Amino acid sequence: MKECRVPENDDPRWPSDDKDTSSTEPKGTEGNGESTIWLPMTGLASGKTEELSVPKVTPESGSWFEPVVEVEEEPDVPDTPTPQWSAFAPVTPVEPKEPEAPKTVFVQPVQPQHLTEPDWDQFDRNAGTPSRDPEPRQEPQRQEPQRQEPPHQELQRQEPPRQEPQRRPEQNRVEPPRPAPVPSATMHARPVRIEPAEERFDSEATVGMRHAEPPSEEPPAAETEAAPAPAPKPKKRKRKVLVITTVVVVLLLAGLGGAAAMPKVSNRLGLPWAPNAPKGEIPKPAGVTRVLHGPDVNGAGPTKEGLAAALKGPAGSADLGTLTGTVVDAASGTVLWDKNSGTPLTPASTTKILVVAAALLSMDHGTQISTKIVQGADPGTVILVAGGDPSLTALPLGTDSPLYPGAAHVDDLVAQVKKAAGGKISKVQLDVSLFKGPTGAVGWDPEDTAAGNTYMAPVVPVMADGGRTDPKNDHSPRVANPATALTQKIAGKLEAQAGGTTTAPKDAKVLGEVKSQPLTEFANSLLQLSDNMLADALARQVALAKGAEPSFAGGASATMDVLKQAGFDLTGVQLNDGSGLSDQNKIPAKVLSEILAVAAAPDGQDPRTAKLRPMLAGLPVAGGSGTLEKRYGDPASSAGRGWVRGKTGTLSGVNTLAGVVLDTDGRMLVFALMSSGSDQNKGRAALDVVAATLHKCGCR
Repeated sequence: MKECRVPENDDPRWPSDDKDTSSTEPKGTEGNGESTIWLPMTGLASGKTEELSVPKVTPESGSWFEPVVEVEEEPDVPDTPTPQWSAFAPVTPVEPKEPEAPKTVFVQPVQPQHLTEPDWDQFDRNAGTPSRDPEPRQEPQRQEPQRQEPPHQELQRQEPPRQEPQRRPEQNRVEPPRPAPVPSATMHARPVRIEPAEERFDSEATVGMRHAEPPSEEPPAAETEAAPAPAPKPKKRKRKVLVITTVVVVLLLAGLGGAAAMPKVSNRLGLPWAPNAPKGEIPKPAGVTRVLHGPDVNGAGPTKEGLAAALKGPAGSADLGTLTGTVVDAASGTVLWDKNSGTPLTPASTTKILVVAAALLSMDHGTQISTKIVQGADPGTVILVAGGDPSLTALPLGTDSPLYPGAAHVDDLVAQVKKAAGGKISKVQLDVSLFKGPTGAVGWDPEDTAAGNTYMAPVVPVMADGGRTDPKNDHSPRVANPATALTQKIAGKLEAQAGGTTTAPKDAKVLGEVKSQPLTEFANSLLQLSDNMLADALARQVALAKGAEPSFAGGASATMDVLKQAGFDLTGVQLNDGSGLSDQNKIPAKVLSEILAVAAAPDGQDPRTAKLRPMLAGLPVAGGSGTLEKRYGDPASSAGRGWVRGKTGTLSGVNTLAGVVLDTDGRMLVFALMSSGSDQNKGRAALDVVAATLHKCGCR
């Protein structure tokens, strides 16, 4: 096999001296299996340039510019062309950026140039792609401006990639003598293209020729590792995914930031910008004593003079009409302020204070009012026996009454009867014999008991939800005959008929029984709502406890008897009911204040105090609960919000308020204020100002 001898990279074969060796060996001679073509040299020893003739160029011997490269015949394995070298400057093979297929290489003579780096771009390495032009060179005989040669048009071929040898750093060496200038136009031979099948063509003749595809082979492992990774299109997809991910993250961060800016979220997380974040340093932990401190009982209380000066203006308001009242120091029992407190006036609903006090003094505080259904005389007949509880609720089991917390349920009573009856029930009868006398009191306005009114229903010993049509609304209309309405409701639940009134046998079998809330809770609901029905029912319970007739007259008489026996002076008191709806009731302000003062007195000083104390818990709170919930909103009375607790009373031309309040020194003051001949709205507001003044007053 013949091969083209080229100098080694690290051992260039330069002429050893200036001797012309062209005649020593015939040009184009073959020896040792290789063909040698000698190039002209410039003798620099004499300082002259010797012009040598150019050897004859034949198609077989090749051109001086295009040496013949014969390729080994290996049809199955494409031969990798040996890198070509310049005759004057060793060139390190260039590592391609991408794997390249073997191709025919055109070598142009390189003019000696003093370059710091060799020209690596003089070879065309990309098949089918115009090669980069070499550095501009000077013609030996013609001085022309440097210009870029047009790229060779070569046939695009797909051939297996090959691995280029690695570049080696240029080694220090001695430059050879400069060669003689090469003749220009006449010295250029026509380029010859050499194909792997050892066929030679002019370079122009090979343009557009189709060649057989070389056998496909997997590139060697070394080439695969050496070749740089291609830049595929998925990079755009990666960039798109990255952009989408960034947008999602930004939106999430914006959403989290917006959520964190919301007051509820920032407060819950305790963020620094939360509205309820501490404005100063967090206080150090301190011990907490879970003991409620009562009113001050040892310090100096208000003086009569101080209190008189404070109340002079509020108590003298013309909006109060005729005012009577009193203020008492609960700790000492001293009367601090008094204005005709012994004069009896219409008390309206403050009458309930007397009824509740009598019940707490005469009855066990755990007393519950019973409602029963017993077996009737006839088979399939049951009797509803009224026990005097108007708070029984028709709400479903599991739903507590908002008006009467802890009240018994009608459904509970019915369920017991169904379980105990043992058979079908055909008739439900009613026994209302417990209460006596009329269902309305002297001094009541007929409209107060008419069907559909919101104040009162006929006083009977059994009903549901105080006779209201809506169990959850205190101001809903009342039914005309609440006991009969309840009997019909129970009959419907038992799939029976309502059978009218009767009297149950004393020894009748009890099929079901429910009980009201204890007395203290019953009294609490009564005072909070100022419930007229509960008050008159409770007065009858007092009568029953004292052995008196359970009627309006019997309840009023029993109430007064209990209070007199407890030591209260009831001079001027006149009662016709327990609710205060009667305009014929008369009570002096001092009676109200005395009862409340005993209830608010320090523990241990009065044996009656323990009995009456629960009354204070039932008094409505100014601006907070019960009948005082919507009051004390005016600037003149707002100081009393949360501090004043009192029982209200309102009738036409009558406004009353009696209760307790803490002053600025923590002293408990008891007051009773009764206004007659005043407008309802203006009279209420004026009373609230007086009570609020008591709270603001140290009054010493």
